[in-house]
Amino acid sequence: MNGSAGTGDFDFFVGTWDVANRRRTDFLDASSEWEEFPGVTHGSRHFDGGAHFDEIDFPTKGSTGLTLRLYDPELARWSLYWASKRTGTLFPPVTGAFRDGRGEFHGDDTYEGTPVLVRFVWSGITEDAARWEQAFSVDGGTSWLTNWVMEFERRRR
Repeated sequence: MNGSAGTGDFDFFVGTWDVANRRRTDFLDASSEWEEFPGVTHGSRHFDGGAHFDEIDFPTKGSTGLTLRLYDPELARWSLYWASKRTGTLFPPVTGAFRDGRGEFHGDDTYEGTPVLVRFVWSGITEDAARWEQAFSVDGGTSWLTNWVMEFERRRR
């Protein structure tokens, strides 16, 4: 880690990654089917590790998205912002921090008109692999439904 505590937490994500996506066809329905599709993402480091950016392409879906991650040293937490080419807008941020190699981030959003609490978890982080999971809660965090999982593998030149 460089600089203040927390700065550099996403440095592992710099570079190009192949992504195996698995997501539910309905993010709020535990019985909905899972679909699988590939992705490729390119991550970069900014502000001496206090900001990170990645752009992901889902070639079989014909869509792209990006994530901006900003570290607030006063609050010792990250804010993660997602945007999709489809909407052209930033989704509400999720905020949180890394502890013992695991990052957990929470925020409020809506899904198809339903208010949800969103949770992102980064885990299994090595030099060549990482895992990201998204889960929604409709009961204030009492229960969670994981609805999207990304398995990242670093692309070698």
